[in-house]
Amino acid sequence: MENWIGIGIWIVMGGVIGLLVRAAMRLPEEQDGHAVVIAVLGVFGALTGGMLGVGIFHFYEPTSLSIGGMASAAVFAGFIAWVYRWGVRGWL
Repeated sequence: MENWIGIGIWIVMGGVIGLLVRAAMRLPEEQDGHAVVIAVLGVFGALTGGMLGVGIFHFYEPTSLSIGGMASAAVFAGFIAWVYRWGVRGWL
């Protein structure tokens, strides 16, 4: 049960981080609908980063509520959202 709670925290954290990156990188000519896309990409980044962090830092006792899992989920969610915003800014 502890792992499912951690994964739920990753999902919420990824969506929030994605929206924070969107707010930090304001685009003047932005179209509607990017908030949902960037939130989903933040969730994807958090899930991927969290799994990588748990696998790398806590190989013998893998729990998703670990420091390595949470930190890497936050970093990877921010990175994926930033890469998307940077790419969209280049195309506009």
